[in-house]
Amino acid sequence: MTDVVGARRAWPRHFRDRLTTPIPTWRDALRCARQGGFRTDPAPAAEIPVLRPGDAGYGLPAVAAGQIGLTWIGHASYVIQVGGLTVLADPVWSRRIPGVPARLTPPGVEWDDLPRVDAVVISHNHYDHLDGPTIRRLPRDTPVFVPGAQGRWFRRRGFTRVTELDWWESAELDGVRFDFVPAHHWTRRSLTDTCKTLWGGWIIGERVYFAGDTGYGDWFAEIGRRYAGLEVALMPVGAYLPRWFMSPVHIDPTEAVRACEDIGVPRMATMHWGTFMLSSEPLLAPRDESVRAWAEAGRAPVDLWTPGVGESQVI
Repeated sequence: MTDVVGARRAWPRHFRDRLTTPIPTWRDALRCARQGGFRTDPAPAAEIPVLRPGDAGYGLPAVAAGQIGLTWIGHASYVIQVGGLTVLADPVWSRRIPGVPARLTPPGVEWDDLPRVDAVVISHNHYDHLDGPTIRRLPRDTPVFVPGAQGRWFRRRGFTRVTELDWWESAELDGVRFDFVPAHHWTRRSLTDTCKTLWGGWIIGERVYFAGDTGYGDWFAEIGRRYAGLEVALMPVGAYLPRWFMSPVHIDPTEAVRACEDIGVPRMATMHWGTFMLSSEPLLAPRDESVRAWAEAGRAPVDLWTPGVGESQVI
């Protein structure tokens, strides 16, 4: 456990030794383009429930001591209320991110309707998880928890309370513990920085597992061995086709359910779907396939949450 929130640290030049599979190449991307690219029909976005100001249930829920509040903003962005803190996970409020069409559904809570943000966690630096325009909206004294070697990006933008963690390390803020755990993924924001920052998921308050982006692999079972008290997993279930390209770095809904079994977590909430067109599966397939896979695994329907945009759940 690291004792000092915001401590500066030395990191290796890159983290390529942490890769569990080769990263996609430009030849792979060209092959995908020849097969039709990563786009799908955006029309079904109208079928995704979206809460707007004035709707019943809009906004963050009231959360009592000992409860967890989860609000899906869209894509991989959640507001997590735990231990008296309001935490943003991979916040993306922008209408556009580089390289893909504009978002299909709006953010689930208007930025101005958020309470004070107590902390932010970032899983990795891909643009659909680390969004510069959204980060610039935050007060510069907001505590930010990031993967190894990602701190410089935040400090250059004026953030003063930045904590970088390696896998299996943790830090505390106001009595709430933040643990950084491995994922099967990679990082890059430009042509010259491949895997120069780390990637992973977060255990928040020793109760919530936020997976970020990940392929399927052995890390899930190890997370389960180390964190026996987890109550809910926020799992990415979209951007999984074509499978030959996506499987090393993006789980599909069946693998997400299997990962929950490996971890031993009783509840799953879905994310990483319904917002940006990043792959070729039908837009609603991540949600529908998650329901099917959960049922086929014999899990209770009440323990699977496939929220609409802006919907909240209190555990």
